[in-house]
Amino acid sequence: MPTLPFPLPTVEQAVFLGIAAFIIAAALLTVLLRNLFHASLCLTAAFFGVAGVYILLQAEFLAVTQVLVYIGAIATLIVFAIMLSRGITSQAGRLNAQWSAVAVGAVFLFIFLTSILRGITWPTTTEAVPTDAIARLGADFVGSYLVPFEVVSVLLLVALIGSIMIARERA
Repeated sequence: MPTLPFPLPTVEQAVFLGIAAFIIAAALLTVLLRNLFHASLCLTAAFFGVAGVYILLQAEFLAVTQVLVYIGAIATLIVFAIMLSRGITSQAGRLNAQWSAVAVGAVFLFIFLTSILRGITWPTTTEAVPTDAIARLGADFVGSYLVPFEVVSVLLLVALIGSIMIARERA
C-alpha cells in the first residue's frame, strides 16, 4: 500500500475542517445572497458554526454565550429589524459595478493579513485552567466590568427601540 505524502487528519481535525467549511460557506452566503432575510439566516448559521468551534476548544461557556448572545439576541434583533422594515425582504439590486475591484482588494488583504499572522510567534502555556475560572469570570461581570456590561445592554436596547421607531409607519 503506498504511503501518503501527508498524514491523515484525526477525527477532531476532520470535524474542525467540516465546521470551518460550514462557517466559510455560511459567511459567503451572508455576503452574496440578494435576499436580506436569507442572508441574516446564513449569518445565524455562521454564528452556530463559531459555537461549534468553541465546543471543539472545550470552551463550553463561550459556546453557550455565543448561542445566547449572538444567536438569541443579535441575530433575532437583526431578523426582527428586517421583518419590521417594509419592502426590504424583497430582492436587492444587481451587483455593484465595483464588485471585481473589491474582490481583488479582499484577496490582497487576506494575503497580507495571513503573512502577518504567520510571522507572529504565538505564546502557549501548559498550565491547567483554574477550577474556579467560571466563578471568577462571573465575579468580574458583576464586579469590575459591571458598568461596561450594562452600557452594552442599554446600547442594544436603544438600538432595538430606534429600529422600531424608524420602521413604524408615520401616523
